[in-house]
Amino acid sequence: MSPDPLASGRVRPAAVVNEDIRALWPRAGTQLTAEERAEYERLLEEWAAAVRAEVVEAA
Repeated sequence: MSPDPLASGRVRPAAVVNEDIRALWPRAGTQLTAEERAEYERLLEEWAAAVRAEVVEAA
C-alpha cells in the first residue's frame, strides 16, 4: 500500500491522485479485492482533500 500523504500533511494534486484511482480498475477487472477496496477508499479521501486544497488555493 502507498504511504498516506494525508497523515504526512502533504497533498498531491487531484489529477495525480485521480490517475492512481483510475489505475486500480483495469488492474482489478470488474471487482476490487478487499485490499484494493481499502486503497480505493484511501485514494478517494486523498483526492477529496486535494480538490479542497486546490479550491482554497484558487480563492
